[in-house]
Amino acid sequence: MSSSHYDVIVAGVGAMGSAACWHLARRGLRVLGLERFDLGHAMGSSHGLTRIIRLAYFEGSHYVPIVKRAHQLWQETGDAAGLKLLHVTGSLDLAPEGLGPVESSLQSCLDHDLEHEVLGRDEVMRRFPAFHLPEGHLGLWQPGGGFVASEKAIYAHVGLAQSKGAEIRTGEPMLDWQPTADGGVTVRTERTTYSAGRLVITSGGWIADAVPQLARSMTTVRQAIGWFTTRRPELFREGAFPVFLLSAEEGTFYGFPLYEHPGFKLGGPHFAREPMDPRQPDRTPSANQVRLIRECLARYLPDANGDPLTVKGCVYTVSPDEDFVIDAVPGVPQAVFASACSGHGFKFASAIGEILADLATTGRSAFDLSPFSLSRLDA
Repeated sequence: MSSSHYDVIVAGVGAMGSAACWHLARRGLRVLGLERFDLGHAMGSSHGLTRIIRLAYFEGSHYVPIVKRAHQLWQETGDAAGLKLLHVTGSLDLAPEGLGPVESSLQSCLDHDLEHEVLGRDEVMRRFPAFHLPEGHLGLWQPGGGFVASEKAIYAHVGLAQSKGAEIRTGEPMLDWQPTADGGVTVRTERTTYSAGRLVITSGGWIADAVPQLARSMTTVRQAIGWFTTRRPELFREGAFPVFLLSAEEGTFYGFPLYEHPGFKLGGPHFAREPMDPRQPDRTPSANQVRLIRECLARYLPDANGDPLTVKGCVYTVSPDEDFVIDAVPGVPQAVFASACSGHGFKFASAIGEILADLATTGRSAFDLSPFSLSRLDA
């Protein structure tokens, strides 16, 4: 077998891995990105045209500094690539008063001095008449929220990385890797064996194959997304309609303005995720998932409750506490990884790529990563 040497190998070129390739290559490093499928494939967590970005974060205020940096980097990356990646539409968190998500997002706003407005049910429906909300619902309006064009973001990161000399090889997954006596790594694929000074692992649902310490903690699940015919598309156009998260009796759902598809996109329910093996090729959502999405549309967004135009599944890798895991492989500081983003990671990808580049090159990050340590899962 032939052998080639790189400064850094990135295993998995989805949202996080493509960003890591760009941030490493722009620093003048020799980078190899290995992707098991095609670029922008629909077998993982990074497809579907759009992904929400929120600045206020009900999952915890500790996420806010990183998502603020991601927001900045999405704009800078789009400018560098000549693409519009970040669409600022405003965002709404919607939930019954007292349930928790609106109150937690509001606390993030207060902790980090984020622009926001608390809206009652009637005011939400006056501003955005597509919504039909029950009594008692509140909305948290964040004018800085919006969405990232997901596949375009991956293409932008890869194109920029290649412009700085990075090599990207698709259809070539990492089979296994080993640390070397000189403090580097070797990586084996079906084609050959590579060596590198550092390894970045961003392989999503396949992460436990590369980081066995995660195997006992991670769950891979199928999530449903669909695009549906709208009776009044003017209510859902970008500029008239925000991105949103809706907590309701049927579960937690998320939606977007119309973008590059004639249908209205709705995903969820977040807590009806169904375990699956990512090696299983079928990503088709279950009938139960689609039924719950249709029930959400009928009750809360009736003008988008038309025939389904496209229904897809994607794979989430979920940690027990649904927080990220970003760390070095135990005992192998030259190998760092990010995974188990639990269905809310894409918005952070531009910043996590930078974080991984920092960890791979200096062993440190400007952000407090202690909430995302691997060791917390054993506590």
